[in-house]
This record gives sequence, C-alpha cells and structure tokens, in this order.
Amino acid sequence: MQKADPEIYSRILDADKTSGARLGHGNALAQAYHHTILPLDSAWDVRTQVRWGLGDFEHRFGRRAEGMWLPETAASDETLRILIEEDIALTVLSPYQAARWRPAGGEWVEADHEAIDVRRPYRYLHPDGTGRYITLFFYDGEVAQSIAFGNLAASAEGLLNAFGERAGDGHLVHAATDGETFGHHHRGGEIGLALGLFVEADKRGLEVTNYAAYLEGHPAEHEVRVWAGAGTSWSCAHGVGRWSRDCGCSTGGPEGWSQAWREPLRAAFRLIKVHADEVFTQLGRTLLHDPWGARDRYVDVMTGAAGLEDWLMRETPGALDKSDLDRVASLLELQRNAMSMFTSCAWFFSDVGGTETVQNLRYAARTLELLETLGRPMPGDLLTSSLAQAKSNDHSNGSAADILRSLSPSSSPSG
Repeated sequence: MQKADPEIYSRILDADKTSGARLGHGNALAQAYHHTILPLDSAWDVRTQVRWGLGDFEHRFGRRAEGMWLPETAASDETLRILIEEDIALTVLSPYQAARWRPAGGEWVEADHEAIDVRRPYRYLHPDGTGRYITLFFYDGEVAQSIAFGNLAASAEGLLNAFGERAGDGHLVHAATDGETFGHHHRGGEIGLALGLFVEADKRGLEVTNYAAYLEGHPAEHEVRVWAGAGTSWSCAHGVGRWSRDCGCSTGGPEGWSQAWREPLRAAFRLIKVHADEVFTQLGRTLLHDPWGARDRYVDVMTGAAGLEDWLMRETPGALDKSDLDRVASLLELQRNAMSMFTSCAWFFSDVGGTETVQNLRYAARTLELLETLGRPMPGDLLTSSLAQAKSNDHSNGSAADILRSLSPSSSPSG
C-alpha cells in the first residue's frame, strides 16, 4: 500500500495519530509479520514473527504497539505465552476460542455450559506464576457474522441498532471482520460504517473507543483459558486444520474437490525450513555475533529503518570481506523467504494450483535458490516425493512439484 497508494497509506497513519490524540491510545494494532498460522510455527519462529510485526509497526506508526492481531485469530497456549513475554498488552479472539472463564478467584465456567460474555475483557495468565498476563477481547460473533455475511454493513442505522441493543447499560460492544467487507464484499459498506461511527453513534449517546483506551478505564476482572491442543482460529471449525490437512474447510472450487494436498505441501515446506535453519545455524555462527538475534533485528533492514551496510557492520565481526558480507545478507534473506513460505493464504483456498499457493511456492523456489547460492543445496529425494503428493484437483497443474519446477527450474531440489 505504501507504494501502490501512498495517499491512503498516509491517511491510515494520520488516523492512528488522530485517535491517539482523542483517546490517549491509537486505534492501530500490530500484526504478526507474515500472516502465518502461529500455532503451527516453531516457538522460535513465532517469536520472530511477533518481533518483526512490532518492529514494522513502530517504524510506520512511530510508537510501540499495544495490541497485536493474530492472523486468522489463530492462537494456542504457547502463542499467548509468547505474546505475554513480548509485552503485548492485548489481542482479539473469536468467542468460540474461549474454553472456560471465571471471575477473579471464582469458580470456572465451562464454555460448553454457558457462552462467554463478549462484552467484557478477560485476563489470560502466564502459567509461570508471575502474574503476567495478556488481555483477551472476544468479539461479538453474531454481530460479526451479520456484518460479514448478512446485510448489517448496508446501513449506518442497522449497524448502530445492533450495537446499541447489545450495549445495554454501558457495556463494550465490538466485532471483527475482514477489512474488505466494507466496500468490496458489500458495496457502499464503508460509507455506512463511517456514518455509523462518526454521526449516528454520537446521536445515540454511544461512545466510540478502541481496545487500549477501553482497557485503561475498564481493566479485566475475569480470567479466561483457551482450548488446549494445537490451536484454534476464527475460520476453521477444526482448530487450525484448514492450514495443515484436509479438514473439510475450504473456499472456492467445484464440489468434490479435495484438499488432501495441504498436508504434503506443509510437510515439504517444513523439510525446506529445517534445512534452511540448519544452514543458518552452521554458517551464521562464524559470520554473525548472534545469528538468531540478528534474524530478529533484520526487520530494521526490511523496513528501511537501517541500511544494510551499516546493519552488517554492527552484526558481524570486523574481519569479514565482501564475499562474507554477501553470504550474511543471503543468510538473512534465506530466513525471510523460508518463513514467507508459511503465509496462511496458501492453504486457505481450494487447490494447490491457486494464486495464493503458487505465491508461496515462489517463496520456496527463492529459498532453494539461496541455499544453492550458499553452497548448501537442499537434498531432493524426500522433498520431491512430498511435493509430488500435493496433487492439484486440476490435472493440467500436476502437483506442487510440477508447479515449483515451472516457476524456477534451476531451483529444483538436487537428487
């Protein structure tokens, strides 16, 4: 957006400043950097995705983020613990991701017995006993569904009626939907939203706020726990199966198409990632003061906050020659592309030959090219076998192995 529409980009930054001046807290939330499904990432990669998201946010908005949006609201106990350790104050989840809750010191209430009250914030405590926590806001699922898939976005009046009814005697009412709901999925929806927030709300005595501002005056008094296991999300009824297996959730494609390609595709990408991590560790220990710390700090180069040459001088021993510095740059790009492979969109839709999946295969091709450049090519037999199992529903596409080969024949794994 910064390149394609700098005016809109600038207005988004200005809007955060305006809301900060009005409420004491800006509206904008950070996001984990690559839109990967965090519960499916390694803990080390989750931490880097969070740190890159925070670094990118601070570079753009000029302040540290108070909250972070999790891609697809995908969360697990480990994900939330890492957010706490990275000093994230709040995030937003689906109401169906709450397993149980209680008033402070009270009895636990199971989600199977009583739906969680989404009009209040909740504390999720770190299990280490220190009392550290992150505040979780569970959005109103009925309102969100009506906005995204009903006609609630069609008018300011309808939108404010729904919010007003739920607000009652001063409760928080909030919903979460895709941004493209307003104007793309629902033509004119952005107009209704603007009128609702800036005209109708004031007429009805409804206060428009943001999560951080609300939390300042209404700290969470209830505790919550999420479902144990691999993780949950807002767009998969099977937890996070949509991004790892043929769970039955998909978007697009004719009836009868299979998503059996998902599991072998992720397995193939994991093979590449494991090899890339091994190469990064082996080469990085002699070329960088702190390889994995340098990976976290590489966000400064990615955002333009630091020039590559100056950054390299800080992160590497002074005795390195130009060829060594080029290898360091390749190592960091290796990590960036290896994590890019797991961008969630590749698994969301119906076929391995879709635009989004092909884009992730481009990241895989670039990762393989960088491994070749570094003199550590990816062993091919197991990878090719896994990619070949990720078969397209459209026979003309072949498999992920065929698509990867068509994208970059020179980057095909070696036998």
